[in-house]
Amino acid sequence: MRISFDKPAQASNGVAVVFATAGGKLTPSAEKLDKKTGGAVQRAIKASHFKGDADQFLKIWTPAGTRLEAVMVMGLGKPEALTDLQAQKTGGLIYANTRRAKSGTVNVAVDPVDGGKLPANELAAQMGYGALLRSYRFGKYRTKEKDSAKPILKSIKFGCPGHLNARRSYNVLGKIADGVFFTRDLVSEPPNILYPESLANEAKKLEKLGVKVEILTAARMKRLGMGALLGVAQGSVREARMVVMQWNGAPKRGKSEGSRADAPIAFLGKGVTFDTGGISIKPAAGMEDMKWDMGGAGVVIGLMRALAGRKAKANVVGVVGLVENMPGGNAQRPGDIVTSMSGQTIEVLNTDAEGRLVLADALWYCKERFKPKFMVNLATLTGAIIVSLADQYAGLFSNNDTLSGRLTKAGEAVDEKLWRMPIGDGYDRMIDSDAADMKNIGGRGGGSITAAQFLHRFVGKTPWAHLDIAGVTWSKKDAPTVPKGGTAFGVRLLDRLVKDHYESK
Repeated sequence: MRISFDKPAQASNGVAVVFATAGGKLTPSAEKLDKKTGGAVQRAIKASHFKGDADQFLKIWTPAGTRLEAVMVMGLGKPEALTDLQAQKTGGLIYANTRRAKSGTVNVAVDPVDGGKLPANELAAQMGYGALLRSYRFGKYRTKEKDSAKPILKSIKFGCPGHLNARRSYNVLGKIADGVFFTRDLVSEPPNILYPESLANEAKKLEKLGVKVEILTAARMKRLGMGALLGVAQGSVREARMVVMQWNGAPKRGKSEGSRADAPIAFLGKGVTFDTGGISIKPAAGMEDMKWDMGGAGVVIGLMRALAGRKAKANVVGVVGLVENMPGGNAQRPGDIVTSMSGQTIEVLNTDAEGRLVLADALWYCKERFKPKFMVNLATLTGAIIVSLADQYAGLFSNNDTLSGRLTKAGEAVDEKLWRMPIGDGYDRMIDSDAADMKNIGGRGGGSITAAQFLHRFVGKTPWAHLDIAGVTWSKKDAPTVPKGGTAFGVRLLDRLVKDHYESK
């Protein structure tokens, strides 16, 4: 689908989209269209429950006096509450409600909104971004899809003052959407197609954007002492991989400023491409969902694509540990003790608590090699976080209040919400082991917290945050900018974190 921006002009065909604010007050373009249609817009409003509230819409089919397929009036709500996030939602709803437009074309007239904080060009860019995000679909394996299920819409044109500025803003946002779509694609792929080696090859494609990509083989990781990660992988015929991605976009600084100024920020992801639970096997019902247990790794790869695509002025490292957790003849057993890269030993009491083992070695490797300013890891780590927060928030665990606060605000800005959970000495003692330095589960209570506490043992004094995204990586229903399926939760959040706090000005 093509999204474009042009000077304001009244639509002559296709679907025309105009706006009203709270109380049903029409924008200037909507008033002009109302006159052209002999008052059809106002009559339809009076005959309906449409009040101009945010997310409301009203369709008028084949209005008299025009050759339009339809007019759609979208509600913007109260002008002072019209943020970029609300504009994105509006754009997503425009797409969702016109995707089957027979003409295949939609023309959106965006005017300055009295009392609003955003200029028309920025409103248009954000609406275009929202429409683009909602337009995603994963259909590559559908060979007999009915025509009635396919979108018809081919183009959306936004007419607004300052259309060139709108286009420039949208082009940057489009690079972020590229990262979101890349993550959604990866999370949606079936596990016979996406496994550690093939996922590493997908990450390798980022080299075209200027990202330096290294792929560590199982042999290399063995030499490095990554016994925790390799223990998870040993039951599968698919060899483990670790991918290290580096984007060096910050301007080089003088030596007098010190090497710490150029230290990167780091993002890490759990990449279990399929999780049977291993010997501690999961129930059969719903196990097909475990293709997206690599969601954390998918987010990190998509984030690196977004940052490189928009040429972020920051030095960023992305590290993903990739394994398949299978119950093979050589699989890790409950009761095994493994030695992590850090030298700490781990008693594996449950082989389905495997993501933390993968991240343990990834975190230590990243900390030791790159000495980053901070590390943020993402993982579909625990079912316990879903019990706590359902699909409304991701769990946030951190040893640093500043980093935690910045992550929370970034999440609010893009509607990817985080809820901070506790960690502490009492929880830490719950993973002490009688046979090793620690065990990989802490008991029935506080499962997501003890999992985070386990990771905390591998970060040292580095500022760190863990995002448990188990409840928000996949959605079974549509949202305004997120169609059902893989959500890519975290790509926009972390891009916003980098943009707001860690880019050179």
